[in-house]
Parts: sequence; structure tokens; C-alpha cells
Amino acid sequence: MSQLLRRGFIAALAPVGVPTADIVVTDDMGERASAIQVKTRREIGADGGWHMKAKHELIRGESLFYVFLSFPNEADRLPDAFVVPSATVADVLRLSHQTWLAKPGRNGQAHKDGEMRRFLPSYAHLGLGDAFGPGWLERYRDAWDQLQAT
Repeated sequence: MSQLLRRGFIAALAPVGVPTADIVVTDDMGERASAIQVKTRREIGADGGWHMKAKHELIRGESLFYVFLSFPNEADRLPDAFVVPSATVADVLRLSHQTWLAKPGRNGQAHKDGEMRRFLPSYAHLGLGDAFGPGWLERYRDAWDQLQAT
């Protein structure tokens, strides 16, 4: 929320119980209202991804965004922030999960479907490197301008 306020947005915590938003935001003219769901992780992780669920494959809205934060290990650095439209998140989660399900697991056995999903900075390991390989998220790094009225 601090990054939004620094950039001149009006931002507030969403009311308790709102299922798809953590923050509500508008520009200073009230011309564009958006909702943000925040996902966090530590910088170091096994795959560098964020935990998601199957329901996120279905959540999409023209003015709904996810902000994926990666908290660095050094306390003096700001977290990396990736501002991604909800439709993009839904599409990537669905495609990557379906691709993972179609690939054989250990000993050639089929993967079991479940609720968990991973939003990753690279899906090259699934053969999706052309569209979602290393660096695909960079276009969303600090892309706060998506929240402005057009």
C-alpha cells in the first residue's frame, strides 16, 4: 500500500471478508477504481514462486490486479513488486497447471490434481519457455501505471 500512496494513488485496506481484494485503490480524480490482491514470498525459495489455489484460475476482472511481492533477504532493500492483471494470472495458472497434469510424474505415473498452484517467474521446466520463460514477469515489474485511468 505504501508504494501506491507514494505514487499519488488513494489506497485503503479492503473491508474484512472481501474474497478477491486486499486493497482498494483509485487515482486522485476518482476516475479509475481498482482492487488488488497481494501475494508475498521470501526472495529465496525452491522455485521462486508464489502459492496460489485452483480458484485463482477463475478470478478475473478488468480492474482486478495481483501485486506479487518478493521480499529480499537484505533488510535495506525494498521488495520487488510485480503488478499483474487478474486475467493474465488466471490464464497462466490454468495453462501451467494443465501442462503439468499432462506430463508424467515420478516413475511415469500421472500427476494428481489438487488445489495448489504455483505462480512462477519461469515455466520453462514445463516447456512453456517461449511465452513464460525466464524474465516473462519483468514487463510487470513496478507496472503501477496500469492502475491509472486511460
